[in-house]
Amino acid sequence: MKQSTFLSPTLREAPSDAEVKSHQLMLRAGLIRQSSAGVYSFLPLGLKALKKVETIIREEMDKSGAQEMLMPAIQNAELWQESGRWEMYGPELMRVKDRHQREFALGPTHEEVITALVRDDVNSYKRLPMTLYQIQTKFRDERRPRFGILRSREFLMKDAYSFDKDFEGLDESYRKMYDAYTNVFTRCGLDFRAVVADSGAMGGKDTHEFMVLSDIGEDTIAYSNESSFAANIEIAPVNVSYEKRDEPLKELEKIDTPGKKSITDVADFLEKNPADLIKSMLFIVDGEPVLVLVRGDHEVNDIKIKHVLDAQMVELASDEQTKQHLGSITGFIGPVGAAKDLKIIADHAVKSVVNGVCGANETDTHYVNVNPERDLSDLEYSDLRLIQEGDPSPDGKGTIQFKEGIEVGHVFKLGTRYSESMKGTFLDENGKSQPMVMGSYGIGVSRTVAAIIEQHHDENGIVWPHSVAPFHVHLIPVNMKQEAQRELAEELYESLSSRYDVLFDDRAERPGVKFKDADLFGMPVRVTVGKKADEGILEVKLRNEEEKMEVHKDKLMDTISRHLKL
Repeated sequence: MKQSTFLSPTLREAPSDAEVKSHQLMLRAGLIRQSSAGVYSFLPLGLKALKKVETIIREEMDKSGAQEMLMPAIQNAELWQESGRWEMYGPELMRVKDRHQREFALGPTHEEVITALVRDDVNSYKRLPMTLYQIQTKFRDERRPRFGILRSREFLMKDAYSFDKDFEGLDESYRKMYDAYTNVFTRCGLDFRAVVADSGAMGGKDTHEFMVLSDIGEDTIAYSNESSFAANIEIAPVNVSYEKRDEPLKELEKIDTPGKKSITDVADFLEKNPADLIKSMLFIVDGEPVLVLVRGDHEVNDIKIKHVLDAQMVELASDEQTKQHLGSITGFIGPVGAAKDLKIIADHAVKSVVNGVCGANETDTHYVNVNPERDLSDLEYSDLRLIQEGDPSPDGKGTIQFKEGIEVGHVFKLGTRYSESMKGTFLDENGKSQPMVMGSYGIGVSRTVAAIIEQHHDENGIVWPHSVAPFHVHLIPVNMKQEAQRELAEELYESLSSRYDVLFDDRAERPGVKFKDADLFGMPVRVTVGKKADEGILEVKLRNEEEKMEVHKDKLMDTISRHLKL
C-alpha cells in the first residue's frame, strides 16, 4: 500500500477526552474516528489490525471444529420474550420498532436466535455435538461509553454456541473453546489470565473470563501468589477461619450516635475497630426485601447474594424502601428488632463478632454489645463478602493478591437454560425428547485490538506484535525526489510485497515527519532507503529495538525473515 493515497490521518496530540493509551494512540495513528458517543469508524489501518485478529480467531475456531455462519443483527422481540430476557437484560438492550410497531432488539448477543435456528433444523442426537460461530457487529446501550473501543455501544464480536446431547459433551465442547481462546490470545501477543467469573444475564453456572492484565482494566482479578488460582473479584470464594475473641458477653444496649452513619464514623465515635461492627445493607431481591450483614471491615458482594438466593435481580434498596421495611435510614439500620418476616442473611465473619455494634433502626442510634449467636440466633450464614488482598487463597495455597484486567473473552456453560425455555429439543437414542445442552463463547474482537495496544506501546507510539501488525514492513525512502532512492524503493516495494504486507511511504514529506509517523504506526520492521541507495545499502530497524542495521538489498529478504516472527 502506497502511503500517499492511504487514508491514515495522524494527530500530533491526543484529544483531551481520550483517557487511556489505546484510545489516544488509535486516534493519533488514524486507526479510528468517533462518529458519536461510543460509536467509531475503523479507518483502513485500524481495519487491517482488526482483520489480523479475525484471521487468528477464525483459524483457531476452525481448528476446534466450529463452523462459521452469519446471523441477523436485528432480532425479533418474541425470541427474547421466549427466553425471558426481554425485560431481564436491562436498559443496555437496544430496542427498536418497525413501521408496523413490531418490537425488535439490536443484538448484543445471539443465544435466542441460534437456539431458535438449531431447534428448527436439528432434531436428532445423530447431528450432535455441533458448534457454530460468527463474527459480527453487536450493540449495547452502555450508560457511560468510555476508553474508546474498550467500552463502546457498537463493537465487533466473535460469538460461538455449542449444542450437545449431555453435560459430558458440554464439558468437552467447553474445553475445546477454552483451549482455542488460550491459543487466540497467546498468538495475539497478550499477557492474560483465564479467571473464574460470574455469568450475569447470560445464565448458566460455570464460566471463565479471559482477562488481559492492565492498569486501566475495569475488572479486578483475585489470584494466588503461590498457585494457579485466579478469579474475578466478584466471584472469588472466601475461605477464612474466623476466631472469636475470648471475652465475657456484655448486655445489649442502645446508645445515641448523632450523625454517625458510616462504619468509619461510628467506629471512631465509639473507639472501636471496624471489624467489631456489623454492616447492614437492605437489598431488593427479585422484588422482596433482604437484609444482608457483613463485618464492618468487609464489603458486601451482590453477585454472591444472587447465587446464594438463586435470584435473577439483586438491587440495593432505595431510601424509601429502606424506610418502609426497617423504619429508618441507611446508616442506622440493623437486624436487632427487625420485622419477623424480613429475611436476613449474614456473612460467615459476622458469627465471630463479640460485643459488636449495629444500627438500631432509629436515626442517630446504634446497638452496642451485639452478639449474633445470642441476639440473632436464627441467622442464615453464607459466603457473602468480597475477597480481600491478604486473604488465604481459596485453594489453600498462598494468599490473595489483586490485579486489574480488561475482559476480552468469556466462555459460559449455559446448560439447558435456553433450550428448556425455548423448547430446543432433540430425540435421543431411545426416541425420547431431551433439551439440548448448550455453551456460549464470546471474544470482543475490536476490544482485543485496543487491549493489544494497551500492552504494546511506548512513548513514541504503538509497538505491534508481529502476528497482528497491520503491515509487516514500513518502507521509507528519505527523499522521493532523489532518483536512486526512488527507484530502489519502488524495486523493494515490488519484491517485498510478494511475501509481506508492506506500507510504502512515497509521500513528499520531510524525513522527520516520516519517521515520527512510522514510530506512531508501530510496524515491526522499518526499512529506510537513504544516501547509500546507489550502493544498494539500506537501514533496517526493528520497532521494539533501538539498534539500526545496515543491510545490502540482496540480503534484505533474509534479514527480515530472520527477525519477523510470523
